[in-house]
Amino acid sequence: MHIPAAESTTLSIEPFDRALREAKQQTHIRYDVRDWLYVPNHYTEYRYILGTTGKQPLICIGINPSTAAPNDLDPTLKSVERIAKSNGYDSFIMFNVYAQRATRPNDMDRTRNETLHRENMRAFDYILSLCENGQPAVWAAWGNIVEMRPYLKDCLRDMVRLGKQHGAHWYSCGAISKKGHPHHPLYLKKDSPLDLFDMETYLEIL
Repeated sequence: MHIPAAESTTLSIEPFDRALREAKQQTHIRYDVRDWLYVPNHYTEYRYILGTTGKQPLICIGINPSTAAPNDLDPTLKSVERIAKSNGYDSFIMFNVYAQRATRPNDMDRTRNETLHRENMRAFDYILSLCENGQPAVWAAWGNIVEMRPYLKDCLRDMVRLGKQHGAHWYSCGAISKKGHPHHPLYLKKDSPLDLFDMETYLEIL
């Protein structure tokens, strides 16, 4: 369980570029940096990226990170890893619409921390650049949790804009909810296929 100690505006937010450099350069006693991308590379109140390294990653998008770490995946991340593999991807990256850790999404910031959001978008821009074929696969996987905070829709708009710049293809996996939300990764069969997802239409109804 991770409950934020306070609003994230009280924190000193490490810039993504610096956190990425540290994650790539430093040896870590709990995991091999050649196999894992974990930014920041230590447990803190926010997380930009958690995933495995490869040439063709499946980028899974949740709402906000919880307690998972390299070699210590939670049930959601284990499901993401299985589905990425069954759909032919050599790696997975877990990213989130908002970077603040909170096991219970309702504990997230009431208003958006603009510094945290800006650095999170820099992280998204970076992971979109990792796909060697130039067409990043982005899996929308947040369920109805997106309704928790009004600012999450604006975060998604920024992500769609960045996705366009990189030629991203958006997907969903599993049944779409009655309100149009993409399915959360939990409780999906390990061989569940990915389906194209129209993000622009979705944002219009969100």
